[in-house]
Amino acid sequence: MNLFTDLRGVVVDALDQMTQANELPAGLDYANVTVEPPRDPAHGDMATNAAMVLAKPAGMKPRDIADRLAARLTDPRIEKAEVAGPGFLNLRLSPSVWQGVVRTALGSGGDFGRSAIGRDQKVNVEFVSANPTGPMHVGHVRGAVFGDALANLLAFSGHEVTREYYINDGGAQVDVLARSAYERYREANGLEPEIREGLYPGDYLIPVGEALKAKYGDSLLDRPEEDWLEDVREFATQAMMEMIRQDLASLGVSMDVYSSEKALYGTGKIEAAIERLNSLGLIYRGVLEPPKGKLPEDWEAREQMLFRSTAHGDDVDRPIQKSDGAWTYFAPDIAYHWDKIGRGFDQLIDVFGADHGGYVKRMNAAVKALSNGRVPLDVKLIQLVKLFKNGEPFKMSKRAGTFVTLRDVVEEAGADVTRFIMLTRKNDAALDFDFAKVLEQSKDNPVWYVQYASARVHSVLRRATEAGIDVSDAALQAADLTSLSHQAELDLARKVAEWPRLVEHAARAHEPHRVAFFLYDIASDLHSLWNRGNDDASLRFLQDGDSATSQAKIALVRAVGVVISSGLAILGVTPVEEMR
Repeated sequence: MNLFTDLRGVVVDALDQMTQANELPAGLDYANVTVEPPRDPAHGDMATNAAMVLAKPAGMKPRDIADRLAARLTDPRIEKAEVAGPGFLNLRLSPSVWQGVVRTALGSGGDFGRSAIGRDQKVNVEFVSANPTGPMHVGHVRGAVFGDALANLLAFSGHEVTREYYINDGGAQVDVLARSAYERYREANGLEPEIREGLYPGDYLIPVGEALKAKYGDSLLDRPEEDWLEDVREFATQAMMEMIRQDLASLGVSMDVYSSEKALYGTGKIEAAIERLNSLGLIYRGVLEPPKGKLPEDWEAREQMLFRSTAHGDDVDRPIQKSDGAWTYFAPDIAYHWDKIGRGFDQLIDVFGADHGGYVKRMNAAVKALSNGRVPLDVKLIQLVKLFKNGEPFKMSKRAGTFVTLRDVVEEAGADVTRFIMLTRKNDAALDFDFAKVLEQSKDNPVWYVQYASARVHSVLRRATEAGIDVSDAALQAADLTSLSHQAELDLARKVAEWPRLVEHAARAHEPHRVAFFLYDIASDLHSLWNRGNDDASLRFLQDGDSATSQAKIALVRAVGVVISSGLAILGVTPVEEMR
């Protein structure tokens, strides 16, 4: 149930009646007509911009449309329709509407707020995709949480979602991994490792070296690199991917599909994708213009195979094959996305680190060309996370060698806290993560504040049960809710009503942080009502000797709990029942 969508339907029906009565010209487009909460709650419960957006195409004054529209809004849920300013229309709804929202939330339970906007839509969310060369770092934490929460949000709004990890195992970095692991293999055999510049120095490769020794003994020692490189590369890559899977599991993230870049080479898949572009007239041989600014010393004009990405919105055409015949990094990425299109996805979402910002236009151009514009690609860039502890920068991990690992963060703060805090900023905004602050018990800590609201909901239910009040959802749903009449109670019910609308907006925008913001707001409203009960006994959730009124108030609290539980589930956070 989306009350805002329902009442928008009422407004559109009234506009249709006006058209039939020749009060509006025929053929008007209602696409931009909205019904949403007013900016100032004092103006009413909802507001519609219908008169403002239709005035120009109708050739009428906004206020004239608003006056006639107000007269036709006779739905019993609308107590009053008031014209404001140049033509905005504010709606005041009957208290029974908000009481009905509470009843609906209780009846729907965990399905309250679920949407069908994604029905029959298959969405691929590719995220993390870290190079398989070591443990994941704090930057991967944010991308992993964002991607997983976005996938949860899309599934909650009706989409069929596939979580996917693209293993970058086809580039030179996995050869560096193999050489680094080989040095740890030498170390396991009692030799001094030579961790020269350019190799991975972290201690995490020590067990890989020991495992290599267990498998190969000393048979790889003093052998030329070409004899062992491929085997060690495969062994080390698998070991790193197992480490990455464990890292993700510690954060509560599980992938549906792992795709290998290496599997694209030598299989004809890259060639097939490039041939697809060639058949569209988008592949040619040419010489790129020199980069702007100071030229790199090794730059030279040379003919290459190019993708005419400018035909689909890119700034410059992009090389896909080097002059020596080797593929550029872009070529397998084109093939990978061509594969995803071939798997029947209706929408692709890529979650990249902010350092991949320059890759967005070329990838969008490739997907648009490959799919004839049928499959949209949304690339979400994840900005950096700065770690602090008591206001001081957090030290690097000795185990990783150069950075703070995902495990460091999870072990220090916990998975639930980490996930919530990572979603307290929009993905493209930098985020400060202070281990001391995210664990403190105060209103300034959003995860604690929301969990405290969850605990209070369960506290009310426990106390009511001890008092002999039936607080099952069925009993609360059947209760007489007319006693929920105080403005503070109706305001909280109004916030519950916004949840389905919030889900749809967040899902369409691919912005799970909106869920975290909403949870903080509804938790704040619950705490406010709780605190008002300290001064006004009539607002307390348990009314001595009046089980009927108590049930109505508990129904409201339970409805808030339904929303908090569903919202935390989208974020991948477990709601608490009791604060410790």
